[in-house]
Amino acid sequence: MHVLLLGGTGSIGSAILEDLIAHGHHVTALARSSAATEHLTKRGAEPLSGDLTEPSKWVPVAAEIDAVIQVAAAFDTDMGSIDKAALKAITATASARNAPLRLIYTGGCWLFGETGDRIADERTPFSPLPSFAWMADNWEWLNNESSIAPTFVHPAMVYDLAGGVLHRYIDAATQGTSIEIWGSAEARWPLVHRADLASAYRLVLERGNSGESYCVAAEDGVQTGALADAFRARFGSAAPHTILPVADAITRHGAWAAGPALDQRMGSGKIRRELGWVPQHNDAIALFSR
Repeated sequence: MHVLLLGGTGSIGSAILEDLIAHGHHVTALARSSAATEHLTKRGAEPLSGDLTEPSKWVPVAAEIDAVIQVAAAFDTDMGSIDKAALKAITATASARNAPLRLIYTGGCWLFGETGDRIADERTPFSPLPSFAWMADNWEWLNNESSIAPTFVHPAMVYDLAGGVLHRYIDAATQGTSIEIWGSAEARWPLVHRADLASAYRLVLERGNSGESYCVAAEDGVQTGALADAFRARFGSAAPHTILPVADAITRHGAWAAGPALDQRMGSGKIRRELGWVPQHNDAIALFSR
């Protein structure tokens, strides 16, 4: 398939790009700088000059491609309005097509809010953090657009050996300083390695059905305190972890900081059963303990 990838130079997007190319797909990816253009070209993509905030400059390609994957995001901008404007431009262009344009849209585990011992899945009602409610609103809007055939992907907390969502823990442990946990060391995170998440996006592209949602988690919930202890042991840090109250984390880092403080579990039974997704990384603590 010919895919337009939005966010192809980010941590998640670059993994999706590599997986798509490895499986024979043609990828056009948005590039807003010469460095991004070089990065994408080296990885086998066709760079498309443009910025997500100015969709009129790149959206005409939506008339020619088979699908769009949207994984572009930022926590320090008005991402909700930027995302909606891009989606509106895509749907307007797609309206001239003979068939609806496939669009894989990204949500996330934070849309389910605090779950405690309950394992969230595709049937779980949304209870999003206020700063991320726009994702659910945009999904509802996409579902009512006749020119779009949308699919919703909910990644768990994404990591890799470089850190990903765990980068703060790794940085602190390697420096021998205290790992700061936001909220509670008992809070759980659903986890997925970015390479496994990339394969999930590809399977959704190849086999997923329009209007469906897929939760993607290799581990349904791992305690943040256990993760911190694993990093302390790996890097020989004697500094015990510390707890930063959620309100203080939000004051220091912004509203998004409430996300990592959630106690969550999320399953992935649907994508495993229906699309044959088999994650290769099923134990983050063991991976980082080697």
